[in-house]
Amino acid sequence: MQRTMRWFSLGFPTLCLLLCPSLSSAQTFSSGSTGADGPFNPTSNTTLTLPSNGVFNFTTVNIPAGVTVTFNRNAANTPVVMLATGNVAINGTIDVSGQVGGALGRPGRGGPGGFDGGAGSDAVTTAAGGPGQGPGGGGAGTVAGAGGGGGGYGAAGLVGNPGGAGGPAYGSSLLRPIVGGSGGGGGGSPIASTAGGGGGGAIIIASSTSIALNPVYQTPAINADGGRGGDTCGFSATCGAGGGGSGGAIRLIAPTISGAGGTLYARGGTYGYPYTGGQGGAGRIRLEAATLTVTLGQTSPYPTTAYPQPVFPPAGQPGLAIASVGGISAPAVPTGNIAASPDILLPVGATTPVDVVITASNIPLGTAILVTATPQTGTKTTATSGGLTGTLQSATATASISLNLAQTNVLTATATYPLTASAGEGPLYAEGEEVTHIRVAAALGGPSTVTYLTRSGMEIVVR
Repeated sequence: MQRTMRWFSLGFPTLCLLLCPSLSSAQTFSSGSTGADGPFNPTSNTTLTLPSNGVFNFTTVNIPAGVTVTFNRNAANTPVVMLATGNVAINGTIDVSGQVGGALGRPGRGGPGGFDGGAGSDAVTTAAGGPGQGPGGGGAGTVAGAGGGGGGYGAAGLVGNPGGAGGPAYGSSLLRPIVGGSGGGGGGSPIASTAGGGGGGAIIIASSTSIALNPVYQTPAINADGGRGGDTCGFSATCGAGGGGSGGAIRLIAPTISGAGGTLYARGGTYGYPYTGGQGGAGRIRLEAATLTVTLGQTSPYPTTAYPQPVFPPAGQPGLAIASVGGISAPAVPTGNIAASPDILLPVGATTPVDVVITASNIPLGTAILVTATPQTGTKTTATSGGLTGTLQSATATASISLNLAQTNVLTATATYPLTASAGEGPLYAEGEEVTHIRVAAALGGPSTVTYLTRSGMEIVVR
């Protein structure tokens, strides 16, 4: 039986990342590019393969009118990061959008840094679709005729009609960390079709000098839209369409951002026919510049703005990873992709529940870990481990979770723990509120996250 899982180690930022710099520091902003990749001057449509860390170190970037640049996702599915020592000019289009829900129930792939849509029903073992991937994944249509819910991100996705729940909103307008959109849920149908659309990807473009956006009128300079829900079974009343993926994330950073036609898109994917899938929620856009003179055209959603902030948060402390499932070690770079080859293959005769071993560093001993299994179709299952044991630098815990052994499953792990003044961890404030807890998540399909939980209930993702 195939099993798929995803994990990441992660860093932990300092509070200074939440503070705005002075104007003088913004004017001396450095992208951090080494210039090792030289100038990027494509003359025709170009697809770049992301390096393992997702970071390009250019000197200058010039994308002419009529040219579209796309990307092949890397194994870790990182966001796209384009750094430049000099000017960036985008007169064409950079596209990191999610894919449409595919034929024969195959999920729409998320853009780089985004999450895949849910599978459509397989028409063999079940008429149910599968939930979309990601923290805001849309719910599945669990019976024939039920549409998948739209993925959420900057806004919640819409519910299928009738069908799967819309995915919740998540993340932070600061886009630190930057993560992509979540997938729409797959629809319920007696035939193999109706998959959810993929979430829009995530991209950072940073220049030490300037970014200029001047594409042709009504042509997006950057497109991070979510993919449309699948609709390949037509107008049958028993066919629930897939939900749309949520929009992704765009973050631009430079001393000056200008342009006469800087349309940026991070819109939710639309529902599939016959209008039973839920629409995906909007993504997030952020512009950071000391001088901001760009005309935003048809930009959607409208961006937040600030002076330039550091491209990357400093390396930090907490780490969380899934080390093994059923006694089989996780690969060094898992894919976390239901449609791809499995990361872990359980032997014939394996039984459920299955032991999942989690490793952690710099998370308080005794913290329980929540493990979630998302199957190809149907509903998620969860299990909670005992408390972490070992040392603060190297701890482990084990959770026993029930899996649908007839399907591929994607696993995630989450740790939530309180700040304690006795350990020198508080008080801590973020966006004007006291932080009471920290949540560390080894998230599938994108970089792991650290989230501040405030006393009023606000959730602020900081890495």
